[in-house]
Amino acid sequence: MENEAEMTGVPARRPMKKSPTAIGNHQLSPETMMMGFGFDPGLSEGSLKPPIFLTSTFVFDTAAHGKRFFEGITGKRPGGAEGLVYSRFNGPNQEILEGRLRLWEEAEEALTFSSGMSAIATLLLTFCRPGDVIVHSGPLYAATETLIAKILGQFGITWLDFPSGATGEEIAAVVEAAKAKGRVAMIYLESPANPTNALVDVEAVRAVRDSAFPDASARPPIAIDNTFLGPLWAKPLASGADISVYSLTKYAGGHSDLVAGGLVGAKKFLDPIRMMRNTIGTILDPNTAWMLSRSLETLELRMSRAGENAAKVCEYLRTHDKVESVGYLGFLQEGTRQADIYKRHCTGAGSTFSLYLKGGEKEAFAFLDNLTIAHLAVSLGGTETLASAPAAMTHLSVPDERKQALGITDNLVRISIGVENADDLIADFENALLAV
Repeated sequence: MENEAEMTGVPARRPMKKSPTAIGNHQLSPETMMMGFGFDPGLSEGSLKPPIFLTSTFVFDTAAHGKRFFEGITGKRPGGAEGLVYSRFNGPNQEILEGRLRLWEEAEEALTFSSGMSAIATLLLTFCRPGDVIVHSGPLYAATETLIAKILGQFGITWLDFPSGATGEEIAAVVEAAKAKGRVAMIYLESPANPTNALVDVEAVRAVRDSAFPDASARPPIAIDNTFLGPLWAKPLASGADISVYSLTKYAGGHSDLVAGGLVGAKKFLDPIRMMRNTIGTILDPNTAWMLSRSLETLELRMSRAGENAAKVCEYLRTHDKVESVGYLGFLQEGTRQADIYKRHCTGAGSTFSLYLKGGEKEAFAFLDNLTIAHLAVSLGGTETLASAPAAMTHLSVPDERKQALGITDNLVRISIGVENADDLIADFENALLAV
């Protein structure tokens, strides 16, 4: 550092105290590291928790500092940012959050965004060009489908999809058809699918991608929306995905009081996305980043309790005479392809599931309108239980024929179980079912 300072004229700055990741040979777990990783109290007047850095810009010690920091931000010099420049690029709260977010999947890098959709949009804008083809699983979150089909479609980008539970052979056929249409820019997955809870075989997708594109430098990245199960119950980077996508609004935030998005993965994929984010300004604001850092401290506790509650509630619902079926991952039939994917990819069934009532929209609405504890609202992964009708709400914009093909029917109710008392929730659902 002294030699570099002499050569560049940039004085050495006090380094941040390194956060421990192990004690001797004992590797610390993510839930432990959430309490302080990436933050040095000594740099913030000894504050136990990070302050909120509500500033649009940062002061340079010298002009040489400013030049060097901009060289990193703009990519003129490899290695990325070495300091704080401007809040469209980086900030202390965002960097602390991103450092902690990557730990759950043992990823090299993480980036945070102003919403889940801004994360997805920035991702796709980074890798897609006019004439390209996106291969994706189906169904996807309705806004993601709209972005791919209607927005990117205006710029000559097309898509082909395969059903979530597709086999390797079925996936390969779609990839080959896509290659015939143009350059395959990305393989985009969502697992479990919203709102059907169908799983995608990430390992099969990776095998097909690698086989279809022998030249590693020409392989399209595999990105997967891991919002429903991540980061506790599924870690798709370990199964072959390159980038995990999160609506941090959901389990990571967990209190239904913020909107945010995140990407985690290898540095070689996230570096160009960072450059796109720097340009179009989709970074997360410092206040929301601070709130998310707070929420990550209790993520394991909240998700574990919600998962336990969901198992109890679904066990009650599956035998009710007004229920057609319950799309809960804990009920996958042994020997089926979905059960095989679940065993290989997941460590828990989650707390969000699809409830199919006997009847149609009338019965679904009657159930929703008579809930007392559960709230009639979209979203998921919060401390409170939420219920909605996807066909009439979150997926209303999806064409009717596509909704039918994907199993998004009028009698479907999506439920996200919270951390309330499970017996109270069962009583609430029992009472609401009386109106069906």
